[in-house]
Amino acid sequence: MSANHKNLSVQRWQNIPFFGQMANIGAEIGRSINWRVKNKEMSLVAFERGLELLDLTIEDPKNKVYLKEICRLREVLADYFVFDNTYHSSDQAWNNYFYGFNYATAVKAGR
Repeated sequence: MSANHKNLSVQRWQNIPFFGQMANIGAEIGRSINWRVKNKEMSLVAFERGLELLDLTIEDPKNKVYLKEICRLREVLADYFVFDNTYHSSDQAWNNYFYGFNYATAVKAGR
C-alpha cells in the first residue's frame, strides 16, 4: 500500500497499462501545476503523490523497456518543482507531455 494513495496496492497499480499509469501521474502533476499559485502546500502534496505513482511505475517489471525515460522523467520533474529548473521546463511543456498519455488511454478505452 502506498503512503499517499491509501487504497492503492502495488498489484493493482501493476494491472494498469503503462499509458494509464502515465496518465494518472500526469493528473497529479497537473494538480500540482494548478495549485502552485493558489496554495504551495497543496501543490507540493500533489507533486509528492505524482512522484509516488512514478516510483511505482519505475518498480513495475512490465515497464523495464521504458525505465530510462521514466527515471529521467523523475529527475526532470524534481528539477522543475523542487530545484532550479536547469532543464528549463514549463507548465505548458508538462501539460503537453502528459496529454499524449491521456489521449492514448482514452483512444484505447474507446472514448
